[in-house]
Amino acid sequence: MITFKSVGEALRPVYDPEIRISIVDLGLIYGARIEEDDSVKVTMSLTSPACPYGPALLASVHGALAKIPGVRDVDVDLTFSPTWDPRIMASEEAKDQLGLF
Repeated sequence: MITFKSVGEALRPVYDPEIRISIVDLGLIYGARIEEDDSVKVTMSLTSPACPYGPALLASVHGALAKIPGVRDVDVDLTFSPTWDPRIMASEEAKDQLGLF
């Protein structure tokens, strides 16, 4: 059975290649849905619209979710609304790593 916990656990090891912090801790995952057909839909953002690693990061998210047992399909929606703001979206640990106080 696919759970939100398994989705979070699958995404936690996915790191932003520039910052080297988990995308979960950065607050780049805006939401996730598990559909009745066992597909997973994730809405996420990037640290900036011009992120050079965007395509690779999206592919990493897709690949991580596809490895969850029972997942039939993965859809990753990229959004910039709201704009990512680490001061309010990142975990306390990520803020410490980023030097935000």
